Amino acid sequence: MKVSLVYTGTTPELIELVEREVRKNIGPDAEIISSADPTIIGEVRQAGYVTPGAAARLIGMYADAVQQGADAILNICSSVGEVADSFQPAAKYIGVPVVRIDEEMCREAARMGSRVGVLATLATTLEPTKNTISRTAREMGRHVELVDGLVDAFNMDQEQFRALLIGAAEKIADQVDVIVLAQGSMAYVEQDIEKAVGKPTLSSPRFGAIELKKALQAKGLIS
Repeated sequence: MKVSLVYTGTTPELIELVEREVRKNIGPDAEIISSADPTIIGEVRQAGYVTPGAAARLIGMYADAVQQGADAILNICSSVGEVADSFQPAAKYIGVPVVRIDEEMCREAARMGSRVGVLATLATTLEPTKNTISRTAREMGRHVELVDGLVDAFNMDQEQFRALLIGAAEKIADQVDVIVLAQGSMAYVEQDIEKAVGKPTLSSPRFGAIELKKALQAKGLIS
């Protein structure tokens, strides 16, 4: 069994976190192949939206994963999650599911409350995450109000970033029922935020890993 983890921009810490969650769910014997193209998120950030070129390169990464024998693909970057959505008909035909790391997290947030706060460092991640929360809520017949928590974390180390995110959460805590961390790289602060503000806080890696396992179970590859 082989799974592909597809990143745009990433860090060693994020790779370690995602792989740990994936291993926890699909077992130690699966082969994990990781690929990253930081030009994708760079182009998206500069343009302010997912450009045709960025989308095409990401879809090319999915195709490469299929050529390498992947049984399922986990799309890590929330900024380009809607590209994964657009690829789903092809994924079904090929038989290699593309799982979004953040979709089930967004669905869980919509289940948990009608007021959802979204923390992000990039507008290009904030807006797609909000779109996904709204879509999944609508699919469940629910309505949610979204509260933005956009922060500037340029050149910050992990401890500075932790303090910044906790401060941002504190500013919106009285307006929300649940807080969503839009970027997987924020996951290490999840429990700190929940403890600081007393509101449920969700990050994507654990949700994405669970959904990847479900995709493999649906193919009969794991029990």
